Amino acid sequence: MKSTRPLLLICTALLVTTGCRKPEPAPATTTAVTKPNATIDWNTAGTITGTIHYAKKAPPRVEIDMGQDPACALTGGTNLTEQYLVRNGKLQNVFLSITDGLGNKAYAAPTTSVNLDQKGCRFTPHVIGVMVGQPVRYTNSDPTMHNVHTTPDNGNAEVNIAQPPMAGTLEQAFKHSATMLPVACANHPWMQAFINIAPSPFYSVSNENGHFEIHGLPPGVYTLTATHEQ
Repeated sequence: MKSTRPLLLICTALLVTTGCRKPEPAPATTTAVTKPNATIDWNTAGTITGTIHYAKKAPPRVEIDMGQDPACALTGGTNLTEQYLVRNGKLQNVFLSITDGLGNKAYAAPTTSVNLDQKGCRFTPHVIGVMVGQPVRYTNSDPTMHNVHTTPDNGNAEVNIAQPPMAGTLEQAFKHSATMLPVACANHPWMQAFINIAPSPFYSVSNENGHFEIHGLPPGVYTLTATHEQ
């Protein structure tokens, strides 16, 4: 797998509709130490919307041979690689977040968890976003044994657990921000997902039409960073 690297705007393969510039090193991801005290004023808040375009011909998706586990073959449907999900030139699973411009504003993390399921012998969704301190819930909806293995950096704790068929639930809250943190299953090497941990609530993941929306921003000037797993 290629290493992931955040880009302000990606001008070769990815084009954010707001324009292009030469890629620069992204700001270091750190966790805000300020006590959460900021709230969203919806009377003055703004929204950033856009579309991620994939400017080249998308690599073909390859069918995955799941024959090593008969239970996977029984889950139904064809399992295809997910590195590039492009529809009509629009790219899915790009993580976008505000990385500069909030100053010392600190926001409380939601207490509701974001679910990362193992279904059809794949992780669903393939890319998720949470806030620092917000729990990720790992579940197994398949009739086979799975494994959840995160390989984090930036000081976050590793998870490496087995989850029995149609059972097993674990919640993990990350203490530090990170981008495209890999999640794998040791039992099924083709399974992979990515978790993004943001220090603020201002982030989004592009959908199947390449569209994204970030709501609730106070008036200001911001840096918007887009990152794709490849």
